[in-house]
Amino acid sequence: MTDLNVEATVNSDSGLTRSSTKQDPMWGKIEESENFAKNVKHFRQKKLADDDFRRYRLQHGAYGSRLQPNYSMVRIKVPGGLIYPDQLEKIASLSEAFSIGSAHISTRQNIQLHWVQLEDVSEVIRGLAEVGLTTREACGNTVRNVMCSHLAGVCPNEKFDSTPYAKAIARFFLRNPMCQNLPRKFKINCACCEDHGLARIADIGLIPSIIDGRRGFRVYLGGGLGAASFVGHLLEDFTPESRLLATCMATIRLFDRHGNRENMARNRMRYLVQELGWEKFQKLVLKERSIVEMTTSTKTAGLFDIGAEQEESLSPRALDIKTVKLPIIEEQVLPDGAPYQRWLHGNVIAQKQPGYFTTFITLAAGDITANQLRILAGAIRNLSEEASARNTPHQNLAIRYVTAANLPQLYSKLASIGLANPGALTISSAVGCSGTTSCNLAITNSHRLAKEIEYRFLELGLDTDDSLRDTTIKISGCPNSCGQHEIATIGFFGGASRVGATMAPTYTMLFGGDSGEFSVLAKPIMRVPAKRVIDTIRRIIELYKEERSFGGSLKEWIDKIVRGEGIGKVKDIEGMKKLLSAITQLPPADQEPEMYRDYGNDIKFSAKTARGECAA
Repeated sequence: MTDLNVEATVNSDSGLTRSSTKQDPMWGKIEESENFAKNVKHFRQKKLADDDFRRYRLQHGAYGSRLQPNYSMVRIKVPGGLIYPDQLEKIASLSEAFSIGSAHISTRQNIQLHWVQLEDVSEVIRGLAEVGLTTREACGNTVRNVMCSHLAGVCPNEKFDSTPYAKAIARFFLRNPMCQNLPRKFKINCACCEDHGLARIADIGLIPSIIDGRRGFRVYLGGGLGAASFVGHLLEDFTPESRLLATCMATIRLFDRHGNRENMARNRMRYLVQELGWEKFQKLVLKERSIVEMTTSTKTAGLFDIGAEQEESLSPRALDIKTVKLPIIEEQVLPDGAPYQRWLHGNVIAQKQPGYFTTFITLAAGDITANQLRILAGAIRNLSEEASARNTPHQNLAIRYVTAANLPQLYSKLASIGLANPGALTISSAVGCSGTTSCNLAITNSHRLAKEIEYRFLELGLDTDDSLRDTTIKISGCPNSCGQHEIATIGFFGGASRVGATMAPTYTMLFGGDSGEFSVLAKPIMRVPAKRVIDTIRRIIELYKEERSFGGSLKEWIDKIVRGEGIGKVKDIEGMKKLLSAITQLPPADQEPEMYRDYGNDIKFSAKTARGECAA
């Protein structure tokens, strides 16, 4: 290992000019906790019909737990993914008191508490409101959590920080009467640049843009993942920030008016866009926007306050002239090298602010214990100049504005609580939805499979191979895309296969997805037994390495195969299927009974599902 002798100037003290650690204005309301408790009593007394209570429960962020109607998954809305230390500490306490002693970060920057007794949900809502958090409209047919790139404000390629816009949109639509009973859930994503933020797989996706000195956005409409997925369409070349609210309102109003309320399988906005055709839908949005601009009162428009969402003067101070040793993050590391160097290589990136770094905390499939939350909150408070963190769509946490001098201390603190695993930004950090651990619709245990992949790939040192670094693995427990498998380099969604009278857990494997502005949806390749997924991925990597002389990363190699442009022995998808067939064959149950058990289960597999609650 080369000596770390890169010199940089950093500030000798706090590093940022800010008068205090600003907390967001309150999102939660105590009275919603009280109302929830009353409605649970009415439901138990049969004074509320099942469907009416279900809609109410979902609107307040309480999702039904797998096959257990008396338990809920409580989904906490985290607008823009921005979370503060005291909020993490409160979530830790609530998870111990009312959940299973841990929390889960979803692919939409929410934080979830699983297996909460229905009667305890109101206490969770109350506790969250005390620290400015809410569960309101985290589920149901409403505007869901507004996402924002975890790199917004620090990305070298962004035109401006989209965080205040994401928060302003979230606050405007929260509890807004116009979006309390939409045909189906509605999602808005804000990017920082073309590559980060998932702008084209949301109902509304926003990418910051500047033209002639004016701020605005490239607005994409009608994207989304699921049993049928679509990539969003560009509304117009440039939407100035002054028209952002009207554009969002017009789109939601059209969806509310024309969306399919009869067929739940086809009532997301992307189906409406597909059925009408993009050109017609585009004209309807532009016309509706003009109506919104003419009829919206000044008072209503004033509720969309971007300035109120700005952080307090969060800008680097002039750097003092002081030389320190700075980590060589881009340098190649070896699996048996120093753990700290390996962590730097796979978990730390430089910000556009000189001397500051963003560190990524590897969470296995998004899980974090109460004790880890508490210690992590203290580390964020003491070692991040921003004094906050961001949830990422990769189910990890990003701690930003860490100075070079504070990186070793942060690593030590993380290592003390088992959160210093390397590879957060590499192939080893697999994404997995909650699967059969809690979801009614899940067929397979995608959650456990994602963890198994991470453990195994870290053990093999695959996080240190830079040719694999930009490859993503994403797993869903059913064809719905909570694990975002359709934008993965290698994606999987759960299913079942029958051999004779016996069922086995299997996954459909997909290739070639991408989530940037030029998003590409992955193509289905073949079915793979659940217990053969890791072996299959390893075989794909072996085939790639055999052809590495042709150049390019694993991701680039897979993209060529999907296009039928392979120049080695694997020329196209059919060629790949033939080379993988020996691994992916499902053997008879009497020969390999383990193939007929899912991860985390010692009994024979059965495909049990119940009524889903993705919609109210």
